[in-house]
Amino acid sequence: MKQILFAGVIGLFLTLVGTPLLIKLLARKGYGQYIRDDGPREHASKRGTPTMGGIAFILATVAAYFLSKVITGYAPTYSGLLVLGLMVGMGLVGFLDDYIKIVKRRSLGLRAKAKMAGQLIVGIAFAVLALQFSDNRGNTPASTKLSFITDFGWTIGPVLFVIWALFMILAMSNGVNLTDGLDGLATGASVLVFGAYTFIGVWQFQESCANAMTLTNPNACYEVRDPLDLAVVASALMGACLGFLWWNTSPAKIFMGDTGSLALGGVLAGLAICSRTELLLALLGGLFVLITMSVVIQVGSFRLTGKRVFRMAPLQHHFELKGWSEVLVVVRFWIIQGICVIVGLGLFYAGWAADK
Repeated sequence: MKQILFAGVIGLFLTLVGTPLLIKLLARKGYGQYIRDDGPREHASKRGTPTMGGIAFILATVAAYFLSKVITGYAPTYSGLLVLGLMVGMGLVGFLDDYIKIVKRRSLGLRAKAKMAGQLIVGIAFAVLALQFSDNRGNTPASTKLSFITDFGWTIGPVLFVIWALFMILAMSNGVNLTDGLDGLATGASVLVFGAYTFIGVWQFQESCANAMTLTNPNACYEVRDPLDLAVVASALMGACLGFLWWNTSPAKIFMGDTGSLALGGVLAGLAICSRTELLLALLGGLFVLITMSVVIQVGSFRLTGKRVFRMAPLQHHFELKGWSEVLVVVRFWIIQGICVIVGLGLFYAGWAADK
């Protein structure tokens, strides 16, 4: 359990101290944020704010994870390394997109096909590798069965699993990317979800089927390969994002950019896949789903009827145009995300209690 504490504290410290150094570096190079002309007028003042801040919490998370291993003497696990690799890979795709937007002065960044190709390569590599590396109980980091709070139903096979994993990775990456439109909104929401996955990892470790002989009810155990290490990764992310939020909250001194949003979406999907809580992620990350659906509804309505449902999509900008202040929108959306996390953890515990 010391790993979890060390990872969270180190991640927090590194972004609190490191992010202002990154801000100075990015500002000196002139790597500022591009702001849409058709967005809320209040956002015009954000033009030029340093972006690509996701670099700070990606590096801090990786460093916190490995430093926690060095301090406690525990070895990294395949599950932890794969989830971190997914985060870094998706972050690299986002970094290339940000770099082209800012340095090459091409407003759309990576071309759609190139960006999708990058995400597919990273996602497929993660999905294929996640079905390797069996432990002594035969558990691999991921399972070819669908899962809610545990695996259920028939196996879907490796090919369909790869497709399913890609869908999750792309959906969550785009969901966090769409949510990252107001100061601190996506960062704060992510902190709450990572807190939930820290709890889930610890609980699954305590109730692991590997410890069935010592459990009061072996029927309520979890077949997850490395639950405690997933909690270490989640704790490192929670701490790193919390430290980044200090600088990212309104008025933001730095934005995470696609570098950060794609990385966060990818690692959320990775945690869900490896902890066997794939469908539960739709509830734990309910704010990201809600905001994504607002875009789907807006686009679908306009194409079918020529009318818009919202004043502007994603959803947070609709409420800005209704007169809500940016801070008010962010805090209320954090509350919505907090409710989603509470309900999701409640269902997770209820599932364990029902089996018991």
